Amino acid sequence: MPTSITTPFFVFNPKSYLYGDALLNLAKVADQLASNYGMSIFVTAPFADISNISENTSNIIVTAQHMDGIDPGRGMGHVLPESLHRAGARATFLNHAENPMILSELAKSIKKAKELKIQTIVCADSIQEAQAIAKLSPDIILCEPTELIGTGQTSDESYIKATNKAIKEINPDILVMQAAGISTAEDVFKTISLGADGTGCTSGIVKSSDPSKMLVDMVESAIKANKKEVK
Repeated sequence: MPTSITTPFFVFNPKSYLYGDALLNLAKVADQLASNYGMSIFVTAPFADISNISENTSNIIVTAQHMDGIDPGRGMGHVLPESLHRAGARATFLNHAENPMILSELAKSIKKAKELKIQTIVCADSIQEAQAIAKLSPDIILCEPTELIGTGQTSDESYIKATNKAIKEINPDILVMQAAGISTAEDVFKTISLGADGTGCTSGIVKSSDPSKMLVDMVESAIKANKKEVK
């Protein structure tokens, strides 16, 4: 399983829409795409599916939906980092709008993730929150205004450029992901063309009439946008 992140990267985040074989089948599509293009593709999974996805893929970065900054011991009901790592997770989301964290909890989770070499994708719903999170040095900050999640309306050019600039000024090593409202391959192309290091999608893929094709189209659009930008 890859440990470094190449750009542009893509995150397929099916949340709790998919599990079991349906999720594994799409993870295998993503795995083949990651192999074909040498691209970092993250695939999130419910906790109980992480091991199965990890054991049946080689090229994607298997990603947990959340992780608590705790050590083995007490912590009933929390998500133990060591357990996630043993199951095969090599990245985790943190502070998603559907599972927000206070800053002190977030700091502990990022610290623990660094110890275990688990990549962190930390969500921020404003420029101010992104700046505060940047000081904790996560691997990726997902700039996603909460009000745009699942709406099919993407962040505008000024927001994308402003958040990119605000984060990179604090820590140029942090990768910036823009994914609010991504629902088509054209949205992916536009977002990467505007300078995002990566993007991703949930409902645009899982609710598509052909999720596999949509996943392929989105990943290939990210590649095309990056090649255009390089030129």
